[in-house]
Amino acid sequence: MRFSVDTYYAFTRRGAGGNPAGVCLCDAFPDDTSMLAIAKRMGFSETVFATRFAEGFRVRYFSPAAEVAFCGHATLALGKALAKKYGDGDFALQLNNAHIDVSCTGATATLCSPPASSKPLDRDILSRYLTICQLTDKDLAISLPCGLAFAGNHHLILPLRSGSEVDKVSYDFDAAKAQMLKDNILTLVPLYVSGSEVYMRNLFAAGDVYEDPATGAAAAAISGYLRDHNVLKYNSDGYATLSFKQGDAMGQPCSLSALLSSTPDTSVHVSGEVVGPISDPVII
Repeated sequence: MRFSVDTYYAFTRRGAGGNPAGVCLCDAFPDDTSMLAIAKRMGFSETVFATRFAEGFRVRYFSPAAEVAFCGHATLALGKALAKKYGDGDFALQLNNAHIDVSCTGATATLCSPPASSKPLDRDILSRYLTICQLTDKDLAISLPCGLAFAGNHHLILPLRSGSEVDKVSYDFDAAKAQMLKDNILTLVPLYVSGSEVYMRNLFAAGDVYEDPATGAAAAAISGYLRDHNVLKYNSDGYATLSFKQGDAMGQPCSLSALLSSTPDTSVHVSGEVVGPISDPVII
C-alpha cells in the first residue's frame, strides 16, 4: 500500500518561518515500522498519521527516532489538513494516551492540549542537564526555578537571565539524547520570561533532532508551569494569555499564543498560523 504525505508549516510568523511537519491522512495506519520509516524519510521533527475513528480521528506521531505521545506543531498542521479536506471547523482527536481537539479557521489553527502541570526538579537531575547544556547556576534566572513540565510529554525547563543567554546555549547532543531517553524527557527548554512573553528554544535530541523551531506541546507544558508558579495575570473571567517566540536563532521565526485558565491541571489552548500544503505530496 502506498501513502501520501503532505508538508505543512505551523506557527509561521506573518506567513514566514514556521516548523515543518508531515501529515498523512490514511484509511488505515501503516504498521509501526513503516510509520517510523516514513517519518525518517520526511526528515521533520514529527510526522503525524490520522485515520477516521468514531466521531473524530485516531492520531499517532512519529519523530525520525521513535513514536511521540503528543506533538503540538504537527497537531496544528493536521488541523489545517483536515480543514482543507472537510472545511473549517473543530476536529476531535484520540491520541495514544489522551483525547484532545484541534480547530482551524482560515490560516489559524488551535489545539486544546492534554492537562498541563509541573513539578520541581531534583538537584542531581538538574546538575546533569546543566553540564550537558554547558550552563552553571549563575546562568539561571533568579525569579523562576527550573522544573519538569508536562502536557502530554515531559519537558525540562531551564529559565535563564536573558534572551541573549538563551541564544548562546549549545549542548552535547549524544550525552543529551542518552540522558533524555533514560529520564523520559522529550525536550530541553532554555527560556526567558518577561511578563506575558516567553522567548524559548526546544532542544530535541531525544527525537534525533538537534533543535525544533517551535513546539506547541512544550508551549502548553510551559504555560502550565508558569501557572503553577503564580506568575500569570488573569482577566476577570480567570484566563491568561501568553505569547511565545521561537526559531529566531535558527532563521525560522515562529510565533505561538496560549490561552489558559487559572485552574491547575487543566488544558491549554495553543494557537498559530499554518501554511500548506507546501509543494506536491510525497508518495511512499
